[in-house]
Amino acid sequence: MNIDNRFNKFCIFFVISFLMAGNYCRGSESTKGLVAGAEKAVSAGLKSPDGRVRANAIEVVSAGEKGVFLPKIVELLNDEVVPVRFAAAVALGDLQYEKGENQLQQVLNDPDLNVKAAAAYALCRLGEKQHLSIIEKAAQTDDQTVKANAAMLLGKLKSKESLTILYSLKDNEDSSDTVAFNATEAIARIGDGKIYPKIWTMLISVYADDRYMGIRAMGALGTAKAANALLTMLDDEVTEVRLAAAEQLGLLGDISGQFVVLEYLAGSQQQEKTAVERCNVLAALAIGQIGTEKLIEYLPKLLKNGSPAVQLAAAKSIFMLAGRN
Repeated sequence: MNIDNRFNKFCIFFVISFLMAGNYCRGSESTKGLVAGAEKAVSAGLKSPDGRVRANAIEVVSAGEKGVFLPKIVELLNDEVVPVRFAAAVALGDLQYEKGENQLQQVLNDPDLNVKAAAAYALCRLGEKQHLSIIEKAAQTDDQTVKANAAMLLGKLKSKESLTILYSLKDNEDSSDTVAFNATEAIARIGDGKIYPKIWTMLISVYADDRYMGIRAMGALGTAKAANALLTMLDDEVTEVRLAAAEQLGLLGDISGQFVVLEYLAGSQQQEKTAVERCNVLAALAIGQIGTEKLIEYLPKLLKNGSPAVQLAAAKSIFMLAGRN
């Protein structure tokens, strides 16, 4: 059984979201020799003709050699593809890149409201908190994509003053699944423990994509109770769900999911191509969070995978484990 087709409706702008990756890492000495290959993969990704690849490559930069890639990220604020401009603005905010402030000010006039909200997020991260209102207004538009991305940005800002808006998005019957999930994860990221029961219902859903998203939200909540809930998901029947649980546990400092990742990587991987790609991405990201020597041994192969998404996920983990973040 693979994740339901609804899985592809989530993470609207991102094939696999690297934006929330944490800094917990081990095994940095084992990955130093791989950094050059990771940088090559990111450099190629930033120049890819595929906008999705460019967006993913931008996300990886937050864990890489910032001085090498940041000028290119600033250039990509003018990319013709909306998701690329969005990712570029978010990355500059995540990295608090002051040299990009003038360009971000200009992006506040971007015709796309998603990009405008991302620029507001970046400027908030640079200390210009007055731009929070732009994101909050975006969260209350009628456009479901804009609302979903605004909710995600509010969570990344850990904006407690925005909790009322986020709960409204979560509970509004007109909200899409993506909006409701992003609002739920944002509330968890802000640290409101009252959201735990809602996330638990996602973990016990009959739909694999709901369980997957619930795992991410539990990781965002990050409490001991959330970690215990994640442990129960290591036995899920769906590979993607098990790998996601392993990654999130690693983010919280628990390497219990190592056996799940090893089992997958050492197996025959007899699945349809798209499912294998998703699993390879999740496995690569999990290695960066868990960071044991047995797992790190698989990074060179993943870095050479035929899928740019897998290569970039491996690069992300290499940067994390090498201490580049």
